[in-house]
Amino acid sequence: MGEKSLLTINHLKKSFDGQTILKDISLQVSRGEVVSIIGPSGSGKSTLLRCATMLETMDSGELIYMGEKAAQEVEGRCVYASRTDLRRIRRYFGLVFQNFNLFPHYSVLKNITDAPMTVDKVPKKEAEKRAMHLLEQFGLADKKDAYPFQLSGGQQQRVSIARALALQPEILFFDEPTSALDPELTGEVLKVIKQLAKEKMTMIIVTHEMQFAKEISDRVIFLEHGNILAQGTAEEVFYSDNARIRDFIGKLNS
Repeated sequence: MGEKSLLTINHLKKSFDGQTILKDISLQVSRGEVVSIIGPSGSGKSTLLRCATMLETMDSGELIYMGEKAAQEVEGRCVYASRTDLRRIRRYFGLVFQNFNLFPHYSVLKNITDAPMTVDKVPKKEAEKRAMHLLEQFGLADKKDAYPFQLSGGQQQRVSIARALALQPEILFFDEPTSALDPELTGEVLKVIKQLAKEKMTMIIVTHEMQFAKEISDRVIFLEHGNILAQGTAEEVFYSDNARIRDFIGKLNS
């Protein structure tokens, strides 16, 4: 896959307090690919995302973005790149959390322009132009001066997606982006993610929205007990012969 691979994870292992959460995870994500990670609670989905985005440190394995090693295994343990290198590598990805994580005391516009201006030193005018373009795209241009508490959950989540995109990442991670929302608001967030998929944004989405995962994903990864139990196209995974997967998907669809 060479250069085309935006993200490569090799033999990732992670334990907490002696309990193994991720056993031996390897995966690659190519440019423009939408990958959904599904599986039961406690299977390690969020931990995988947190390791990939360096919010958690891996115990062992390799983490590579755009051919640059963020972490590699040296004599059985995981060694991370220098702080300077990691700062650069972190710019390759954006992250959208389940509970929005917006700054309550900043307006919508400031929430979106803050990081480009402080982290990437983007001039204010350019940062605001970028922010307004995203707000228009997501149907929120009239909310630019509002504060998070004045928005619905669905609007807050759309702002947090815009905030992640304002840094122009190569790859966007979503950790259960709709789990804090009621069904009505879930739809408006999923619509935005579908729109990004159409634009060929590379995305990794941890989700329990099965129908959505089926519609949007180029590839689905089924995680259980810290292992990849199956991966393939949505068709391959959703119509798998594996009884465990059928049982899981059946329960969620019933």
